[in-house]
Amino acid sequence: MTTVLIADDQPLQRFGFRMLLESQDDMTVLDEAANGTEAVRKAAELRPDVVLMDVRMPGLDGIEATRRITASGDRTRVLILTTFDLDEYAYAGLRAGASGFLVKDTQPEDLLSGIRAVASGDAVVAPALTRRLLDAYVHHLPAGGSASSSTPSPPDPRLAALTDREREILTVIGKGWTNTEIAARLHLAESTVKTHVGRVLAKTGSRDRVQAVICAYETGLVQP
Repeated sequence: MTTVLIADDQPLQRFGFRMLLESQDDMTVLDEAANGTEAVRKAAELRPDVVLMDVRMPGLDGIEATRRITASGDRTRVLILTTFDLDEYAYAGLRAGASGFLVKDTQPEDLLSGIRAVASGDAVVAPALTRRLLDAYVHHLPAGGSASSSTPSPPDPRLAALTDREREILTVIGKGWTNTEIAARLHLAESTVKTHVGRVLAKTGSRDRVQAVICAYETGLVQP
């Protein structure tokens, strides 16, 4: 059973999400939160598998609430909800530790599959879509990783422990390649790719594949 906390300042939106989620045999809604402060407190108390997190809420917003929940070290994962005209918040949410994001007008089945994916430890956002998002908001990235910088930057410590193969894997993750594509193009068994990806995540301190994409951009392995 996947347990969910719904955080949204709109009562009607929370009601709709609850009705959808509780229609599923494998999901239950533990509680609701009307703002970020409530979301952080209730996540600590209830330890849900997933927090369905709105971005724009009064007081503590969804980005800061996500940062506090993921920083606690609990197993709870956060799925950010955003709208097409607020994609910059999606980037900030991913940086804060969210495991992915969906737009609010997504199809019900996509929302349900997204929650299940996050609960199982996967990233909701397809790597290629994440890459396009980062391309659009690359000005948020540190200047040190930019090819236009005239002063060489010191090596990023997140890359120091990677082997040459693992650095290659991180680079193509950042380019949006799936495991199947990596296996085919690098002539590796898919099980070997999964092993490499797991090691890359562990060594770079990335919670999931989405965070690894961000790492590839921040360290300069991938340029937009």
